[in-house]
Amino acid sequence: MTTVSHSPVIVTCIVVYLAACFFIGIWALRRTHSAADFFVAGKSLGLIVLAAAFFSNIMSGFGFVGGPGLVYESGMSSVWIVVAAPIGFCVSWVILAKRMRLLAEAREILTLPDAVEARYGGSWPRFLMAVAILLGVMGYLGTQVMAVGLVLGAVFGVDLATGLLIGLSVLAFYSVAGGIIAGVYTDLLQGLLMIVSAALVFFFILKAGGGMSEISANLWRMDPDFIGPWGTRGRLTVLSWYLLFALGAAGQPHAITKFLMLKNIRDLRWGVLLAVSCYMILTPLWIGIGSVMRSLVFSGTQQPLSSPDQATPIFLLTYTPPLLAGIVFAGLLAAIMSTADSFINLGAAALVRDIPTAWIGRPLRHELAWSRVATLVVLGASALFALYMENLLALLGTFGWGTFAAAIVPSIAIGLNWKRATRAGCVASILISIVLNFALELLARHEIFHLPYGMNVGCFTLLVSLGIFIGVSWMTTRDGILPLPPDIEAAMDL
Repeated sequence: MTTVSHSPVIVTCIVVYLAACFFIGIWALRRTHSAADFFVAGKSLGLIVLAAAFFSNIMSGFGFVGGPGLVYESGMSSVWIVVAAPIGFCVSWVILAKRMRLLAEAREILTLPDAVEARYGGSWPRFLMAVAILLGVMGYLGTQVMAVGLVLGAVFGVDLATGLLIGLSVLAFYSVAGGIIAGVYTDLLQGLLMIVSAALVFFFILKAGGGMSEISANLWRMDPDFIGPWGTRGRLTVLSWYLLFALGAAGQPHAITKFLMLKNIRDLRWGVLLAVSCYMILTPLWIGIGSVMRSLVFSGTQQPLSSPDQATPIFLLTYTPPLLAGIVFAGLLAAIMSTADSFINLGAAALVRDIPTAWIGRPLRHELAWSRVATLVVLGASALFALYMENLLALLGTFGWGTFAAAIVPSIAIGLNWKRATRAGCVASILISIVLNFALELLARHEIFHLPYGMNVGCFTLLVSLGIFIGVSWMTTRDGILPLPPDIEAAMDL
């Protein structure tokens, strides 16, 4: 790891933040009395907390650490992700927010597998959805775990393993203690910290790089493709990223399950505007840090990074005032750890509530206690998975995003708006998405087979899954629309 000076101010900010996480965990523990509190915050969130949790979960360590790393490595390729994400926000809120919240009024819906069982009936949709979420959690949670290790390693000057141990210890405590309540209020803290500091960081990006013209000139001299419309990864790769993130946002369980938590359904109309606005304020950090670090390396001002994922930590530690760097690092950790908490919560729900219900007709006894045990299991497994994959954080994140999108978008986003969707279509699409996504990823990892022209695995699997879902549903309904339970039909009609 590149060595930098470690300011006592920065270290103090991080220690204060970690202590705040401890106290948030204690506070949330006192408010967590049931599985509903642990998984959906007792359906008690206000609009501002919901919007902050939504955009923070999407940005997270993927955007704050992985995004600049991907810009540093591939140039403007990842800008297409930044453009697609707000579109994905709008798609999610328009087609899902009201449906999900009304469904939670009609039934006891705490998880997405609860929702697919209510919509389609039977145990197989619930079971396969739980398995898909659990597998996707391993990939996406691995992104957050690695980001924690990288950030704390850079701040404290320790190796990745030690940084991971510090971060995971704090994360494990407040995830076990407070469940999703701890996560969403950490999201609120993170959102406030990052919005306040984003403009200041961008000023120091321009200062360090000598202005946009100097940064652009350096990058052009280095490689014109780097700042071209497609970056260095080619047009099919970036277009498949665009499609994956524009449509796939409606299949991200850590974000869309937040709709189940809103206290007042009337607040939904303003949530998407608030979430998109906050996200757009933070996107210059994604593009600017990666670009300026590559420019500084090209000009000889900055030593080459041993890993692209070090772009954000090294820039903050080297080119911004210690107090600002400390505040941003605290915001980064809040984003990473609160999103990680959401994923841990999803994985625990799959192990304790959804899979047992699919097989024995009920969750495990003492559901809250077992959920806390399951959080530790999920956290440990995801850390091992991340160390095994050893990819760029952003690429690990696209794998998790693609796994969720292919399994969830057809059955939830389409299925809650299309009465002709059937159980057979749901089961077939989820099963195909799980098998195809993991098979293609493993084949690519072991250099056996790659999709042609740089096509993204997640996007390809999403398109196949959508085709399977629509085709099988169409073939398994002879009269056009199958009868639905009255409460589910009412939720879909409103």
